[in-house]
Amino acid sequence: SVNPHLGCIPPPWSDPIYQDPLDRADFNAVEYINTLFPTEQSLANIDDVVNKIRLKIRCLDDNIRTVVRGQTNVGQDGRQALEEAQVAIGQLFGKIKDIKDKAEKSEQMVKEITRDIKQLDHAKRHLTTSITTLNHLHMLAGGVDSLEAMTRKRQYGEVANLLQGVVNVLEHFHKYMGIPQIRQLSERVKVAQSELGTQILADFEEAFPAQGSKRAGGPSNVLRDACLVANVLDPRIKQEIIKKFIRQHLSEYMVLFQENQDVAWLDKIDRRYAWIKRQLVDYEEKYGRMFPEEWCMTERIAVEFCHITRTELAKVMRTRAKEIEVKLLLFAIQRTTNFEGLLAKRFSGCTLTDGPGVKKPETPLESTNPFLEDEIGEDGSEMEEDLDRPKKHKAPDNPFHGIISKCFESHLYVYIESQDKNLGEMIDRFVSDFRAQGPPKAGTEDGGAVLPSCADLFVYYKKCMVQCSQLSTGEPMIAFTTIFQKYLREYAWKILSGNLPKTSSNSGGLTIKSLLQEKEGSEAAKFTVEELCLICSILSTAEYCLATTQQLEEKLKEKVDKNLVERINLTGEMDTFSNVISNSIQLLVQDLDAACDPALTAMSKMPWQSVEHVGDQSPYVTSVIMHIKQNVPIIRDNLASTRKYFTQFCIKFTNSFIPKFINHLFRCKTISMVGAEQLLLDTHSLKTVLLDLPSIGSQVVRKAPASYTKIVVKGMTRAEMILKVVMAPHEPSVVFVDNYIKLLADGNPETFQKTLDMKGLKRSEQSSMLELFRQRLPTPPSGTDGGPSLSFSTPTPEQENSRIRKLEKLIKKRL
Repeated sequence: SVNPHLGCIPPPWSDPIYQDPLDRADFNAVEYINTLFPTEQSLANIDDVVNKIRLKIRCLDDNIRTVVRGQTNVGQDGRQALEEAQVAIGQLFGKIKDIKDKAEKSEQMVKEITRDIKQLDHAKRHLTTSITTLNHLHMLAGGVDSLEAMTRKRQYGEVANLLQGVVNVLEHFHKYMGIPQIRQLSERVKVAQSELGTQILADFEEAFPAQGSKRAGGPSNVLRDACLVANVLDPRIKQEIIKKFIRQHLSEYMVLFQENQDVAWLDKIDRRYAWIKRQLVDYEEKYGRMFPEEWCMTERIAVEFCHITRTELAKVMRTRAKEIEVKLLLFAIQRTTNFEGLLAKRFSGCTLTDGPGVKKPETPLESTNPFLEDEIGEDGSEMEEDLDRPKKHKAPDNPFHGIISKCFESHLYVYIESQDKNLGEMIDRFVSDFRAQGPPKAGTEDGGAVLPSCADLFVYYKKCMVQCSQLSTGEPMIAFTTIFQKYLREYAWKILSGNLPKTSSNSGGLTIKSLLQEKEGSEAAKFTVEELCLICSILSTAEYCLATTQQLEEKLKEKVDKNLVERINLTGEMDTFSNVISNSIQLLVQDLDAACDPALTAMSKMPWQSVEHVGDQSPYVTSVIMHIKQNVPIIRDNLASTRKYFTQFCIKFTNSFIPKFINHLFRCKTISMVGAEQLLLDTHSLKTVLLDLPSIGSQVVRKAPASYTKIVVKGMTRAEMILKVVMAPHEPSVVFVDNYIKLLADGNPETFQKTLDMKGLKRSEQSSMLELFRQRLPTPPSGTDGGPSLSFSTPTPEQENSRIRKLEKLIKKRL
């Protein structure tokens, strides 16, 4: 409601910036009245406000009335405007039609004007073509007449130029061959060309008859012009001229070096090459200017000579194959390859693919020595000097290589058989020299070095390989590789494996002699220092042969033909040298292992129950350390160049010694607490020595490889754990068994029983312990067999050890 006591205030629309609230979409009448009369005092002015509102209403009514009246005339104005637009469109359409009619009339007028011009253009073009054709026809007719006349007069110099022009003009008349006169002229040109070819061939036949001596004078100038004409004629004419001239030029060679002639044999092969050199010089002087330079006649003569020579040499070698000797074959091959190199320097080889029946010889693979890389070992100086020698041989890009020497390939078996024999004699000489000189002396430079015979073998093979690779990269190379594979194996067997020292007893076996030695307290036979040096020298040689053979295989695969690469395989030979290395390391391990056996046997026989106090290390430990200090420095110094194999020796010895030491620990029965402490001290001493084994006795201390250290720590820690279990009281049983399982993590009942034997428990006590042990074992995870988890397996099965012990007791009783 409106407050009747509000005062009068000026209306809000008196403000020019005022926007009429009546136009708002959210207009509220109460708020609007309160806005007009905000106070009671504003009500005093209410009459003015009402009058102004009424005035505004009247103004709005007037505006509405004016707008409504104005809209009554809009429909009539629209109809009038539409009628005016239709009239304008009709007028525009009439004008467009008029313009189109005028354009068609203009186009017709232009066509009438240009029709005569087009006729004139066609007439001009036809006239020009006719004039040109008539000129060509005149030239062709005159040229054919002149050509026939010059041919009869043998004016070949003028014919050469004229014939080319006539042929070019005749090409313009190919589309006019339906005209009899044109066809007749074309046939006259063909007849003239045929007559020229026949006439030129007859002139050459007359100048160079098949029988009799060659004539250099007379028609040589005419023949020179005739060669220019032959360039324009059918290519067969040129080929016939070349063929007849070369055949006539080499006819003397065919007579002089017939198969039945003495000079045709390989020992006089130089005379063939001397003859062709003289003939080429004679040709240059007499006929060099007669033939065009682009015919390359000198090279063609040389190439044809090479083909004839290859055929004749193959024929004579096939007939007298039994007379071919190695020196004679190599002599002929050397002279032939030298001649092929001379041809490569003189000629480009552009004619090797020209003409029928002429085939370019296969380009050989790049001649590379299999050992061009520096293979510097203990004898590196000799090897390096030899490597540089083959570099002076033929260049690999000689296009004439094999053009003659290919004929020797089928007879290379003579060379290969000779090398087979030489290599066999070399291996026998190596064997006899080794027996005469004996093994390398200890303390000398030869001790542990690569055997000199190894370097001699590979140096000789490289020389032979270079010769063979110059001749062929095909089957002969495969055959020669097979021969060398054979002698690589023989070298490994006769020189390396055959000279390895023999052991006095089987590895790990038990013999009457060893039992007697053990009973008498003597030590097992050991290798001498010289024998140790020999083993190391053979090992180093085998390692050198292995590396060199591997590189040889790679180089051979690069040298032979691609289709023969798969047949190059020296894996068997590399395996043979690997076996020699493995056997050498095994011998060194067995020797040191056997030297330590008496000390371990003495340890197992000591009365450990009666040991009263713990002292220094036991005598058997001192004995083991002494043998290690005697052997290992010698082996290390002689294997200085092959450090990785010395590391393998250390690992293999440790893997053999530690299980054997643990096995002898189990043989020690009834060990007292003090005895176990003494054994624990001895075990620690051995562990220290084994950790220091790679650098023992060396002035330069090197850290042992991590893989080796891991093996020693793992194995000797197991031995220490066994002794700690022995030291532990067996009461209460549950605690003892749990302690055993925790320390050893071994679920094998046999190992547990051996530990009980070491403690000296009775069988009745052991039975209850074993039963408790089986009960306290943790359940194995699924997928495992729950078997023993020994870190080191014993060298022989338990049953075999039992049989050996029974045999040992029986023999001792009888002794």
